[in-house]
Amino acid sequence: MRFPVDARLKDGTRIQLVLADRPDHEPLRRLYQVIVEEGASYPHDRLPDLEEFEEYWFRGKSTVVAYCRDTKEAGMIGAFYLKPNWPGRARHVANAGFVVAPEWRNRGLGWLLGALMVDYARDLGYQSVIFNLVFSENIAARYLWKKLGFVELGIIPNAVRKNDGDYQNGIIMFRSL
Repeated sequence: MRFPVDARLKDGTRIQLVLADRPDHEPLRRLYQVIVEEGASYPHDRLPDLEEFEEYWFRGKSTVVAYCRDTKEAGMIGAFYLKPNWPGRARHVANAGFVVAPEWRNRGLGWLLGALMVDYARDLGYQSVIFNLVFSENIAARYLWKKLGFVELGIIPNAVRKNDGDYQNGIIMFRSL
């Protein structure tokens, strides 16, 4: 797969997906802060410091970021990372994480990022993708991943503490490539 990738959302909005570089780190960190504060899809309970953030999103990973091509002021609108879930003999199983800016949800960006990740993972030689912790109450994400061919393998009871202090289950999802 060659980057940049130009695509359109279901409403015709032009999107460009690029491999992240140093100038993309801070815009992605700002977007990730919004996602962490929502508390609905990632396990962090605070924004990681810069070193932790770069470890989580960049080191040993392929990170792809999405920008809107139709407006300059939109900034970064989504991203995903792709990495081996395990080392050595099991490194052919990928893991990925996704973020979509709240104002860009329900427009097809999540599907576009997910579909691109599946193709990119296949191109990189992965044989499958596993999501270790899909929040059970993140119905939109679970629906999207099922639409993209993922199945739910198991439940981790009370795996995630919510912002209100209550707990929700984690779901492990998997797809062969």
